Amino acid sequence: MTEPAITPELVAKHNLTPEEYAHAVEILGRTPSYTELGIFSVMWSEHCSYKNTRPLLKTFPTKSPKILVGAGEENAGIIDIGDGIAIAFKIESHNHPSAVEPFQGATTGVGGIVRDIFTMGARPVCAVNSLRFGPITDDLASNEKPKPENGEPGVATSLREGDLPGVGNGGLPVDSEIGNRQSAIGNNKRLFAGVVSGIAHYGNCFGIPTVAGEVYFDKTYQGNPLVNAFCLGVLRHEQITRGAARGVGNPVFYVGPATGRDGLAGAAFASQDLTEESAEQQRGAVQVGDPFMEKLVCEACLELLATGAVAGMQDMGAAGLTCSTCETAARAGTGIEIELDKVPQRAPNMSSYEIMLSESQERMLIVIHKGREDEVKKIFDKWDLPWSEIGVVTDTGHMVVRHGGKVVVDIPAKKIADESPVYHREAQEPAYLKEVRAFRLDGIADSQLPIADLKKLLAWPSIASKNWVYRQYDHQVRDGSVVLPGSDAAVIRIKTDSLPVMSAELAAKVGDVKVSEKLIAMTVDCNGGYVYLDPYEGAKAAVAEACRNLACSGAVPLGATDNLNMPSPLKPELFWQIKESVRGLADGCKAFNAPVTGGNCSLYNQSPAGPIDPTPTISVVGLIEKPEYVTTQWFKDEGDAIILLGEPVDLADPLQGLGGSAYLQVIHGQKTGSPPRCDLETARTLHTTLLGLIQSGLVKSAHDCSEGGLGVALAESCISQLIARETPRLIGATIDLSAVAAPRESAANQPGESAARSRDAATMRLDALLFGETQSRIVISCKAINAVKVVERAKLMGVPAMQIGKVGGDKLTLKTGGAEFSTPIAELHDAWWNSIARAMA
Repeated sequence: MTEPAITPELVAKHNLTPEEYAHAVEILGRTPSYTELGIFSVMWSEHCSYKNTRPLLKTFPTKSPKILVGAGEENAGIIDIGDGIAIAFKIESHNHPSAVEPFQGATTGVGGIVRDIFTMGARPVCAVNSLRFGPITDDLASNEKPKPENGEPGVATSLREGDLPGVGNGGLPVDSEIGNRQSAIGNNKRLFAGVVSGIAHYGNCFGIPTVAGEVYFDKTYQGNPLVNAFCLGVLRHEQITRGAARGVGNPVFYVGPATGRDGLAGAAFASQDLTEESAEQQRGAVQVGDPFMEKLVCEACLELLATGAVAGMQDMGAAGLTCSTCETAARAGTGIEIELDKVPQRAPNMSSYEIMLSESQERMLIVIHKGREDEVKKIFDKWDLPWSEIGVVTDTGHMVVRHGGKVVVDIPAKKIADESPVYHREAQEPAYLKEVRAFRLDGIADSQLPIADLKKLLAWPSIASKNWVYRQYDHQVRDGSVVLPGSDAAVIRIKTDSLPVMSAELAAKVGDVKVSEKLIAMTVDCNGGYVYLDPYEGAKAAVAEACRNLACSGAVPLGATDNLNMPSPLKPELFWQIKESVRGLADGCKAFNAPVTGGNCSLYNQSPAGPIDPTPTISVVGLIEKPEYVTTQWFKDEGDAIILLGEPVDLADPLQGLGGSAYLQVIHGQKTGSPPRCDLETARTLHTTLLGLIQSGLVKSAHDCSEGGLGVALAESCISQLIARETPRLIGATIDLSAVAAPRESAANQPGESAARSRDAATMRLDALLFGETQSRIVISCKAINAVKVVERAKLMGVPAMQIGKVGGDKLTLKTGGAEFSTPIAELHDAWWNSIARAMA
């Protein structure tokens, strides 16, 4: 095959700037070959190099005595959980591939993150996901937000502006607008269904439980869905495997299915704006997954690791054979030489460019200790896996690739892997934030029908039960799941059979001692709307909510992994969002002692309709010390007391917790206002207090107040428990908020109260009390006899607490001073449980 001439136009098509290309020429000392140009393109893409975010990522807290493998060292971070056992976990995105081919995009996203875990020597034991899509209901009013100026963030202000990526209405009549809107909703449903089906297919076939996740629907993600996949694995300290090409003269093996033309330059595709044209051109950049093959590869690799024959191992993920070769050499400070004629190929006449840049799935690169090749071949033959010895570790420091008897690539490995260009982008606060901060509730009518408003919120797809999603997942395979999807956090049990098989040497050292079971909790969180309205506060709130979810499950945070889903870094206003989001995540993780062990940056998430809301997804993993500490969110028994921990409403907030709230979006059609403030010290005190109460045996249920506020948290506590897969156990509650809602005219004469606070209380809004999203609040239940003790202990720890009701009956009744509202629990459950299924029918 004749290679094309290297022209400025070809360089531009590879998303390299003239300066970057000049730097590549300088490194090589000559003009790159076509294949080398492709290698520079993928390795210096944002997806592989983090060239725009690396300076920001250095601000994350990454150190802890428990961290065994830290951020940026390997494919995933590893944390000690005691008794010589560790967990490996990471989250990554597959956003653009899922926008183009939702089923395969999501499928291969799961496959890729699973490989990242067993590449470390860990057995994958569970999966989690975080998903974002455009609206799946005709909810025109629910996404209004401040209009941009001069093309700043927030382009899409209603479904009448840019209903489909790249499709403007151009003054079409109203019926055409409605048709366009319906077409957009139909496309969102297609993407949603395809992604969920892809996740279910890969996880279920591979045999890994999908135990938790989150799904949001908002017009900002229309045309650019977000698909973030998380995996967690388990291993002994001695089983940690490094992705380094160590040992000059050691042979390099290729294991897994043959290389095809699917997934060509996928990393580069993920590092550019998503348009209709780029999506069509890059349809081939979406890989095709085979979960059954991956299961074989996983088991074979874990068995091979137990022999001690492996010197280094790396999966062929982003940038395929290119990334795995140059990164392993760079980590070890060695060189690597491979022969492409020896690479298994499933398409005829594949070029060097295609073989090196293909992202065909389920492939591994393994460096073997010289002289132990026969052991390797025997194991792969046993598992009926294709393999080939394709190269050798050298001392040159170069990645050298031969094809057809010629050298087609010769690049310094460290230069291409670790020394990509790094940019310090200009950041400028967007002008739209002036309008956000100026917003007040003066023109917003208070709630007159709170029960009707509550039902609307419960039926809103972002709040509604996600059972339509998780019922498609096997969340109990391997029998380690303790708390299934539907509570604040998932909990899994780490058992002896969760661990990889040991080598004979390690088995002799460890002996036949069973591992004491560990309980690991995990959750994933981010309210992108909050982050859009205040990137710093919104990112802090994401960390605080994730840690609050862990506290509600009885867990103490161990570490975090993040996925920065962001728009283009090239515009100062958009880069400011990225920078402030990272600052918020960093401060949040520091406050909760949850160091970042790794993650993923996914930039250029924007379509012609505009950029997405910045969405710094955070997944936090925690440890529950004893089985009796495991706590779930639903009320348990008739007569139990219901207690609110935290302030009912942040009276110092002029919006009383309604800024950026679900209530403001769903009921009033506005997405604006400064989101609730997140005080990290207050949040940490709340979490410590709750954990102390749980460990004292006083708490029967705990549920955090987040989207939809106190009203939604109370309703979910009544309706979210499942005794069996399809059978709900509903239990009512009577809530009396009169003491909070009633004006306290004499409050200034009471100890600890001020006249200013009394005036604020007198003007407290009903919607703020029921649906405001003031931070650091948790609804708990306990035996009635323990209610006073719980309240007093919380106050002693500095946490506001009050009994607000009791469990029982078949209705949710809300008393707010002079008014009382009541509705059957069954009606709330129907609105919440069936909303997404009805939308998707």
